[in-house]
Amino acid sequence: MMARRLDGTTVARAIREEVQPDVDRFIRRTGRPPGLALVLVGNNPASELYVGGKLKSAGESGLRADIERLPASASLEQLLHLVDRLNQSDVHDGILVQSPLPDAMGRDAERLVFDAVAPEKDVDGFHPANVGRLVQGRADLVACTPSGVIELLERSHIPIAGAHAVVIGRSDIVGKPMALLLLHRHATVTICHSRTIDLPRVAREADILVAAIGRPGFVTSDFVKPGATVIDIGTTLVEDRALIDRLLPLESKRRDAFERRGSLVIGDVHPEVEAVAGALSPVPGGVGPLTIAMLLKNTVRAAHARLG
Repeated sequence: MMARRLDGTTVARAIREEVQPDVDRFIRRTGRPPGLALVLVGNNPASELYVGGKLKSAGESGLRADIERLPASASLEQLLHLVDRLNQSDVHDGILVQSPLPDAMGRDAERLVFDAVAPEKDVDGFHPANVGRLVQGRADLVACTPSGVIELLERSHIPIAGAHAVVIGRSDIVGKPMALLLLHRHATVTICHSRTIDLPRVAREADILVAAIGRPGFVTSDFVKPGATVIDIGTTLVEDRALIDRLLPLESKRRDAFERRGSLVIGDVHPEVEAVAGALSPVPGGVGPLTIAMLLKNTVRAAHARLG
């Protein structure tokens, strides 16, 4: 039997509907909508796609969303100056700086930018103050993708308490907060990474396997215990036809999309895993819509918190 598909689009729609009364209440109290500033540096195609989706969803939910653009040649100082201006803005309750930043800004650029965003406007949940609260299990603003995964698991009635969860990936923005959120819900958590010995064997021990490394099709069927729940967080824009040929069977309808666009967003999980897993979040239509829904939820929460 093929794995049950975990429908992130439907769950995201439910979250947005639940948030809508809070949006309306904020507008009645202040005479303005909650405001989100999206900062985009350069012209990375994947980043353009993600920011466009966030802008569209925010508008549909009645939020104010503004894109602040800087060229790829912008300096880190220019970006930090922009963030400081948005910190002072009375109409923006949330700030999101789209990753990745241009390499020319330096290795520490993302950390310095995350540190510069005011904690109360940090709707990405990346500021060290918010990360510290997450460690203690009392954060109000939590990284959007990991918190969206928790919503997907809970609303799909996947048991977390007592489960063995394996997270492949240890990034500060996905892997580590994902592990903490699972731990706070009483899962036993293992974090794997590039130095993990015999990674497939460790991954096969998981009742819940989360892949968050950005390597298309990396997690194959030998990583998955039969019946396990597999969450695919990876979203890599693939333009290489040879890679598409290796990953997608000839009968896949997604090949038609690749022929039309010349590119395709591919997850970390190989399509063959669908025949082994008990439940699987697809790419697209799995975690992606939930990331946006949780961003909107965080923005509305930050807006109300700023009112006191």
